[in-house]
Amino acid sequence: MHRFLIALTTMITVMAANAFRVDTLLVHNKCLDTSNEVTVVVPENNGTQKFPVVYLLHGYSDNNRCYIDRIKGLGEMSDRYKMIFVTPNGRDSWYWDSDSIKMETFIVKGLVPYIDKIYPVLPGRENHAIMGLSMGGHGSFYLALRHPEIWGNIGSMSGGLDLLPFPTNWNLPKILGSTSDKDPEKWKAHSVAYMIPQIKAGNFNIIFDCGSEDFFAEVNDNMHRALLEAGVPHDYISRPGGHNWQYWNNALPYILHYFDTKFPR
Repeated sequence: MHRFLIALTTMITVMAANAFRVDTLLVHNKCLDTSNEVTVVVPENNGTQKFPVVYLLHGYSDNNRCYIDRIKGLGEMSDRYKMIFVTPNGRDSWYWDSDSIKMETFIVKGLVPYIDKIYPVLPGRENHAIMGLSMGGHGSFYLALRHPEIWGNIGSMSGGLDLLPFPTNWNLPKILGSTSDKDPEKWKAHSVAYMIPQIKAGNFNIIFDCGSEDFFAEVNDNMHRALLEAGVPHDYISRPGGHNWQYWNNALPYILHYFDTKFPR
């Protein structure tokens, strides 16, 4: 067992009539103060197949159950696209390591190796994708850009890709300090909009999506323009819609289809 994972305390499996299954893992890890719940959706398997894996990161104030509970037909999409979906409980961490919670370390050094070990995952960064919505959209870019050896495919829906325009929201000052402090560079270091220079053209398959009425619309439009200026290939979709599950139910199938065309199988 990977040294960062102390124990798998619970595993609950729900089998669906149309073959996919949903596992709930309760993982105890020294990076976190309490056990962390992880939802895994596994497609139908004849016992010999291996699949690409997509990490689905949830938004602020939500949890690992949000995708399976609120995305219509998520299990059927796992079967259709032959992908494993993994959703950890990211709490309200923004998927960073902070003084109070080491979520980045938990996911990168604990969860990913564990999932690769116990599930039929195809090896290699080219078969690993990470995407999320809102806080999770930021987290998907942040984790992939910092750990390109793990993920070669990035997706985001309504992502908070630049945090500087939101200096009082989502408990961010408690983690990053005030933007008026003497070191506002800390905010830039934790905003993926300022990480574009480290993206090598062609190193990632990138797709992101945001509704035109979303409060994150402007930062996503700006991210799109900055990637164009940097010569980084990507797909960007903007359509009418807001920051809600109606929009994300419409957006997710487009992103999964994109990943399906990029996975080398």
